[in-house]
Amino acid sequence: MEYSKMRKIMIATLLAGGAVASPALAQEPAPTFTGPRVEAILGYDHIGAGSSVDNDNDRDDQSIDGLLYGVGAGYDVNLGSAVVGVEGEFTDSTAKSSRRNLTDQFGFGRVKQGRDLYIGARAGILANPQTLVYVKGGYTNSKLGVLAGDTNQVTDTSFKLDGWRIGAGVERAISANTFAKVEYRYSKYNDAHIDFANGATSEEFGIDTDRHQVVASVGVRF
Repeated sequence: MEYSKMRKIMIATLLAGGAVASPALAQEPAPTFTGPRVEAILGYDHIGAGSSVDNDNDRDDQSIDGLLYGVGAGYDVNLGSAVVGVEGEFTDSTAKSSRRNLTDQFGFGRVKQGRDLYIGARAGILANPQTLVYVKGGYTNSKLGVLAGDTNQVTDTSFKLDGWRIGAGVERAISANTFAKVEYRYSKYNDAHIDFANGATSEEFGIDTDRHQVVASVGVRF
């Protein structure tokens, strides 16, 4: 996905966040944006060949799309007009290749997006007492399960991808200890290894894979 398209998605996400941030309650909550939090995550997931790969031919074969879902947790500290925190996520996805052969232009063969682990930090500013605008970044480890030929059976063989993630979003307090947010995230995977069905693991090798996600979350702060 070209930089300009990525920028448009990011802008659209922030505009959607503005809708979340608009006054919706007759009585404004008094959030603290401080302490531990947990949340449920749902959104759009796209993973494909990276920017250094020529996508002009068979473009659809070089990406997969699906529904992202999972849970997250974090801890924030309110510094006054700014908020900083750490966070982690466990997500899964329905994205998978629709090809019926073992190899395609995507570079990983016929695969299904599996679990993703993320740990990172975020920092933001309070647009008003109920609204936080923030950026985030950290480490992501993703799994691609290998599909068995012309079936939908996932084998014990998988690709494990290592990379980094950045993102931006808007969080809106619903009450003093509940919140909703929208977020755009971009992940870049540069390294991978193969876990074979017999338990063996390949040497690490270089890859060029991009991931784009637009998600919404609802959560509780303790």
